[in-house]
Amino acid sequence: MPAGVLFANRRTLVSLFLDAVNNMQTPSSSSSPTRIDTVALATLVGIVFMMVISAVNVWNVRRLNERVATLEAALSPRKPSGPDPSKIHSINIAGAQVKGPANAPVTIVEFSDFQCPYCARVVPTIKKVEEEYKDNVRIVWKHLPLDIHKDAVGAALAAEGAAKQGKFWEFHDVLFANQKKLGPEDLKQHAKELRLDMKRFETDLLNSGDKKKIDKDVAEAKALGINGTPGIFINGRFVEGAQPYEVFAKIIDEELAKRGVARPSTSTSE
Repeated sequence: MPAGVLFANRRTLVSLFLDAVNNMQTPSSSSSPTRIDTVALATLVGIVFMMVISAVNVWNVRRLNERVATLEAALSPRKPSGPDPSKIHSINIAGAQVKGPANAPVTIVEFSDFQCPYCARVVPTIKKVEEEYKDNVRIVWKHLPLDIHKDAVGAALAAEGAAKQGKFWEFHDVLFANQKKLGPEDLKQHAKELRLDMKRFETDLLNSGDKKKIDKDVAEAKALGINGTPGIFINGRFVEGAQPYEVFAKIIDEELAKRGVARPSTSTSE
């Protein structure tokens, strides 16, 4: 029974309930008071019982609607939360920070944010991939500082400044190791510890070209459909989030096999 009908019936029962109470309080002159009281009481008890049943039915209908909604949500096909992982996506890596051989058979592109805790989680995974696959992989960094991270853009600019002195990846490691220390003064302290030329570093922090580069990376990530960080592509195949090493290894092995490249003998799977 529809909930609206049940509520309407309940209003009717309330009206009958009030009538029964009035009958008990004002006995009719044509019948004896005892007879009136007994009939009214019986009517009152019946009405109360029907009201309880009605309330239980309403509650059951609500529960049923909630369960149906839950089942519909579970059975409906899940919309992809990022780029289609079954497709090969093209990423522009010109001008990006890169390490590894240019002719490596596997290229891993990471859209990342220095203040993102999930990006920090994937750092040891990427390092393990480098150790296991050696010259078979090259790593490419693309900036994607999220709006919710107030220090992310500043950290990205600082990393680009360090890159001009040949220490992007060293600065990269320091930033991820100190995610709670990414304020302006913290960045300068990190630069000092890496023995950067501070005058040049502080000048480069204001480089409008670096800001345009970061904005260009963000625009590309948006065009690709990346909704969060890290967003990783292995030879153009999208990997969402900080996936474990095994996920990376499986895709890398498939890409090596496509190109007839044997997996390094020194690598071990877990």
